[in-house]
Formats: sequence, structure tokens, C-alpha cells
Amino acid sequence: MLPRRAGLWWGLLGVAAFSFTVPLTRVAVASGAMSPLFIGSARAVVAATLAAAALALTRQRLPRGTQWARLSLVAGGVVIGFPLLTSFALTTASAGHGAVVIAILPAATAVTVVLRGHERPPAPFWAMAAVGAVAAVVFAALQGGGSGGLRWSDLLLFGAVVAAAIGYAEGGLLARELGAWQTVSWALVLSAPLTAALTGLAVAQQPPSGTPVEWAAFAYLAAVSMFLGFFAWYRGLAIGPMAQVSQVQLTQPVMSLSWAVLLLGEQLTWSTVLGGLAVVLCATAAVRVRLGRAAAARGKRGEPRERLLDPLRADRR
Repeated sequence: MLPRRAGLWWGLLGVAAFSFTVPLTRVAVASGAMSPLFIGSARAVVAATLAAAALALTRQRLPRGTQWARLSLVAGGVVIGFPLLTSFALTTASAGHGAVVIAILPAATAVTVVLRGHERPPAPFWAMAAVGAVAAVVFAALQGGGSGGLRWSDLLLFGAVVAAAIGYAEGGLLARELGAWQTVSWALVLSAPLTAALTGLAVAQQPPSGTPVEWAAFAYLAAVSMFLGFFAWYRGLAIGPMAQVSQVQLTQPVMSLSWAVLLLGEQLTWSTVLGGLAVVLCATAAVRVRLGRAAAARGKRGEPRERLLDPLRADRR
């Protein structure tokens, strides 16, 4: 029997792994020795190599039919879209700034799940999601380098949020059929031809170089942020309760801001603190309203509680 809170601890471990993504992306791109195109694509190539080995060693069955098309959405969102957009954005934006803007991701994912599942959440859900989005936009605009408007990096960060929300939502649904980590692995393998081509283009344009610290940051992004972190995160979701474990993600921006201060020496201004607090609170409210409504609906239908699944074994039907 697994401990009662094992799912929460595994989920927290996954979120802790992901919380280094924004600060370490900033480390990798800061000097310009490695291009953002290389960092965003090459890390996916490394992760795809690890994923292919894991799928082969565990003899996972191939996806079927429309699952390939749905995997392309996951790949476009979390394998290609989010890494590339954040890599380009963080060449000019600070890690703390990026963490606050990306803090709207849990709410954006909840909205995508609602739209994808044709749910009808109450008005407070839409209100909190909208206020959170406005708070993120206002924060980005106020920090617009004195121009009082959104910068190009902000648009890239918002695009990354949209891409990740689509990838997370579709991946969460597809994981019920293929298995949790298997879904991410297949998405990595499916996107490998494109990411390999982009990596080749990046190397041709600018041969990568860097300090040992920059290469270590890249290695973490490739092995942990793109692959191993999902093992802990999806293991936590599989152990459950999924509704409670999923809310652990709301702590990620707080962690990312902390790493930006401790690792990069960035100053934590009051605008960053207040902006991050506003976005996180709105995202928390939206996610809780949506999960509460979904739980009530399941209770009315008399659906059974979540089953305890082994996240390292896919259903090989």
C-alpha cells in the first residue's frame, strides 16, 4: 500500500524539476554562445533519444489511428512550441519576468480542457481565468522597459503558454489511452525528424559553444525538463488523487522566481511579487472552481473513484 500522500510528493518532485526550466533556459541563452533555436530544438532531440530507448526497452505498443494526430498536438505544444518560444523570449526577458507571465499556464490549461471536453463550468471559472490573463498582460506591459507596452518577448511567452496549454490538455486525455510517460515519449519520437532538422539548421547558422555551466544548463533542459521530470509528475498524477496532485503545479512560478533570485542574482521587485501573486491567485481560483465542478458532476453520475495505476506500465491492449 502506497502512503496516502505519495501522489502529492511525486507531483511536487515533478514540479520542482520543471521549476528550473525558465531560469536554466535563461542561463543557456544569456551569453549568446548557443542560439535559442539550438537550445529549443536540440534539447528535444536528446530527449527523443532517451524516449526511444525507454519505449523500445519496455516494448510499448504503437499508437493507432487518430492517436498519431493527437500526438502531433502534444508534440507541437510541449516538444516544439513551448521550448522554442521560451528560448527566444528569454534571450531578452529575465527569468523572473518569464516565470510570472507563464504562471497563467494552469488556468490556461484548465480553459483548454474545458473547451476540449465541451464542459460548462460556472461563471466564476471564466471570470477568474479572464482576470488572471489580464493580470499577466498588465504585469508584462508595466515592465515593458519603460515603453508601457508589451515587448516582443512577452508575445513569445504568451504564445508559449497557449502552446503548452494545448499540449498539456490533449496529452492528459491521450495519457488515459497510451499511458502517462508513454504519451510524452511518443510525442518526442514523432517530432524527432523536425527537431533534428531544426538542430542541423541551428548548428549550420551558429556552431554552438559555451561554458561548462551553460552546457550543464542545456543538459538539464534536455534530460530533465523534457523527459525525466515527466516521470515524477505523471507518477504523482497516476497515484492521485489527480485533482489534488494537479494543483501542485500552482507552486511552480514561486519556485522559479526563487531560483531566479538564488541562481541568477535577479532582483525581486515589488511589481514582480505583486504581479506573480495576482496571477497565481487567479489561476488557483480558476483551477479549483473547475475541479470542484468536475468532481460534483462525477459524484452525481456515480462514477467510481480513480484507480491506482502503475505509471511505468502502459496498457498493452
